[in-house]
Amino acid sequence: MRQPAVRLVWLGQVRYAELLALQDRWLRQLQAKPGTEALSGTEAGALLVCEPAGPVYTAGLRGGLTPEETARLRALGAEVRATSRGGLVTFHGPGQLLCHPLLDLRRLGLRLRTHVAALEACAVRLCELQGLQGARARPPPYTGVWLGERKICAIGVRYGRHITSHGLALNCSTDLTWFEHIVPCGLVGTGVTSLSKELQRHVTVDEVMPPFLVAFKETYKCTLISEDNCS
Repeated sequence: MRQPAVRLVWLGQVRYAELLALQDRWLRQLQAKPGTEALSGTEAGALLVCEPAGPVYTAGLRGGLTPEETARLRALGAEVRATSRGGLVTFHGPGQLLCHPLLDLRRLGLRLRTHVAALEACAVRLCELQGLQGARARPPPYTGVWLGERKICAIGVRYGRHITSHGLALNCSTDLTWFEHIVPCGLVGTGVTSLSKELQRHVTVDEVMPPFLVAFKETYKCTLISEDNCS
């Protein structure tokens, strides 16, 4: 049996607003028709991957920021955006791998919870491929991937009309001081970390892209097709 195919869209370093705009265009296309008619053959959707070009704080459907806090964060020079994903407040910025899978879970034989678990497994596998042992997923409300009490990968998704959106943010060489201005994901008493901090060397998003894609294909049991080859 042929594996489902997912279109890989590598955006490079882009502003978060551009990622959201592209995500919205893909969602409109994938949700345009009932069932799976918007997808052909064995296609299961798209994988949008990028590195944020500037600092941005995002709030999920559960909110987490007062108007005063929003003004304070913007005064730091960061954008602040409300999003449609689950969860509370987190940070995105340069040195972070952002992955937004827009997938028809029926094509992959997955449910929402198993999709979240698969995202966690991708991040754990990436850490292993980078030589970082001990990364693990934890049960809610600690969704994401952790090294002890330090979160290295945040996960927040949306699921509507069988299509997923948003996804994961993995700290490669992120400036972690940006997290000091919020309570990341609303979890008091926990910290954040990055591949660079844990491995004690500079780890770029470009470096982790190949092993991340390996982990994604292994976990989702799919093939990845460059968007350039699908136009």
